[in-house]
Amino acid sequence: MAHNRYDCAQGCPVEATLEVIGGKWKGVILYHLLSETSRFNELRRLMPDITQRMLTKQLRELEANNLISRKVYAEVPPKVEYSISDYGKTLAPVIHALKEWGLQHLEKTKG
Repeated sequence: MAHNRYDCAQGCPVEATLEVIGGKWKGVILYHLLSETSRFNELRRLMPDITQRMLTKQLRELEANNLISRKVYAEVPPKVEYSISDYGKTLAPVIHALKEWGLQHLEKTKG
């Protein structure tokens, strides 16, 4: 993983966090993997609007940042499972806080 240089003003830690988990899909992937290990197609079913290419890209980036683990079983056809890593589990409070804020936001913007 390439380490970026941040202009470490007061928002630097927020910038670093959003770089790792930002975007439309990474937070959702992490949210699902917090509750259970999943295979690629299970994640696709949970997120029907994500393309196969985008899911692959996001999983690779999360794995490169050590937030998820990828386990390949020696079977034919190959079986691959994704799970949250111990380091990824440290994001659980952040992911749950994002969910709660999102619920409040959706409720507030209804109408």
